[in-house]
Amino acid sequence: MRRVGLALGSSLIALGLAAGGTTAQEPPVARHILPNGMTVLVRENPAVAVIAISLQVRAGSRFESPTTAGITNFLHRAMLRGTARRTAVQLTESYEDIGGTLDASGDVESAEVRGQALARHWETLLALIAEVALEPALPAEEIEKERRLLLGQIKARADAPFLLSFDAMLRDLYGPHPYGRQSLGLKENIERLKRDDLLAQYRATYRPERMVLAVSGQVERGRVVKVAERLFGRMARSSTSPAEAVVVPEATGERRVIERPAQQAQIFVGYLGPGLADPLYPAVRVLGATLGGGMAGRLFVELRDRRGLAYSTGVFTPFRTGPAFLVAYLGTAPVSAAAAEAGVLRELERVRAASVTADELARAKAYVRGQLSMDRRTNSRQAWYLAFFEVVGAGWDFPERNARAIEAVTAADVARAADRYLTRPTVVVLQPTTQR
Repeated sequence: MRRVGLALGSSLIALGLAAGGTTAQEPPVARHILPNGMTVLVRENPAVAVIAISLQVRAGSRFESPTTAGITNFLHRAMLRGTARRTAVQLTESYEDIGGTLDASGDVESAEVRGQALARHWETLLALIAEVALEPALPAEEIEKERRLLLGQIKARADAPFLLSFDAMLRDLYGPHPYGRQSLGLKENIERLKRDDLLAQYRATYRPERMVLAVSGQVERGRVVKVAERLFGRMARSSTSPAEAVVVPEATGERRVIERPAQQAQIFVGYLGPGLADPLYPAVRVLGATLGGGMAGRLFVELRDRRGLAYSTGVFTPFRTGPAFLVAYLGTAPVSAAAAEAGVLRELERVRAASVTADELARAKAYVRGQLSMDRRTNSRQAWYLAFFEVVGAGWDFPERNARAIEAVTAADVARAADRYLTRPTVVVLQPTTQR
């Protein structure tokens, strides 16, 4: 069975075309700061007659408290349900009339309003995104509809054994830190939050100096900047910054067993790791790929191929500005859970005790670069990457810089990362009970 997992990482920014018939290269991405502090990024891609837009704001579950957990995502879902000019139905008709899409959500490090359309309709799409971002109506009846949907999503997540176990792992890794909470939020908060709460969150969040607009596709950069200034230039700059609680993650370093009706046992072993700016961040990405990067990763080879203990296995290593995590996971038959758990822990200890080989190192680095190159094939993903890394403060060109850092990682760097971070594992085991 092929490994089921989540590949996260970074890749090279696509190069621009030569300008004016000369040998000089235009910058791959044009970056412009509006007078009010909002950043505009434009990646021209003449190859495909489509356009993708990502408007991101520095907000998300990282900036939420236990009593507001979920408010950013709730707000952005409600923002799609009508503006000062259009009802939810009229808004949907407007983007469908241009063959486009429009969506919004809140995540951990940022929140986003995004859309795609044929390139000839880019101005219409950008105007619709600006309308959603700047003129949300937040009608009470539509908020109630969204509330019901979000509560259903939270329940569905709690009923899914894999996601239930993963969420428990994050809570045990981060303790009181906001990274330990899902961006969907807490059921009791979603039930309690009112329109005034969402409106206050909106006013505190949408400040131009905390917003990044990224456009990728068949457009001309100068025109995009001009239209963006017309649409967003009326926003006033704020002197305030998003409030971020200074909370230190507190990994339990303990083992927790969850009993639930399920077909498979789920095993998660996690550690806290470095953030994006840490010099060892690239080495941790390579370490994760060495262990769980595809069918040649150590966990797959040893526990799936050789010992037949795994249905699925892999390693999660996300983008985080603060302490990220490295979590190894394995799905197995209930009767094999004990042997599988011991096997995962053994492989994690083995990578600390012995250096990776030259072949493993080369394969892991190629895996990290390749997965992110694959993830950035479309204009929509290009726009997301540009906006995300710019809005979190890493810079839109972080993927290119990080790709060079990945290539420079040595076996000694991986050993140093393993020695520093793969200590005192936190373990979550979902043990299936008899289903009724």
